[in-house]
Amino acid sequence: MIARMWEVRASRSGFDELLSWVCDTAVPGLEVLPQHVSSDVYSSTDHRIVVITKWRNTPESLPTPPDKLVARAPHVWDFTPVDR
Repeated sequence: MIARMWEVRASRSGFDELLSWVCDTAVPGLEVLPQHVSSDVYSSTDHRIVVITKWRNTPESLPTPPDKLVARAPHVWDFTPVDR
C-alpha cells in the first residue's frame, strides 16, 4: 500500500473554485483506476487543500490544477506503512 499526499495552496480568490475542481474533477478521475483504494480531501483556513490517496501499487498523480486558482504549484509526497 502506498499513500500519496498532494498539497496545494489556493490563491486568495480561487479557494472555493479550486476545492470544487479537486472534488468534482481531479479526485473522481483517480477513483476509477483499478489500483486506487481510497481518497480523502482536507482543507485548512490558510487556503490549503490536501488530498490523500491510497494505492495498491504505483500511485497516479492528480492533474495539474488551473494556474489562476493556485498560489504555487502543488507538492507531492509518497508514504508507505510502518510496521510497529
